[in-house]
Amino acid sequence: MKVSVDEAKCCGAGQCVLLAPEVFDQRDDDGIVVLLAPEPAPDQHSNVREAAAVCPASAITLHEAP
Repeated sequence: MKVSVDEAKCCGAGQCVLLAPEVFDQRDDDGIVVLLAPEPAPDQHSNVREAAAVCPASAITLHEAP
């Protein structure tokens, strides 16, 4: 799995950080998402999928391996 984020879409809700703190963080100044792990470990995939699903701005894109 590969993850990408669109900072321009991010509204700073922080759900991604709560669900997958090893993969996502937020900038201190404006709360915009910071991608910590563009290729998360397999044990994080479930949390990352949930984070993408609940993102209110649809700022997280997942690229699943075939």
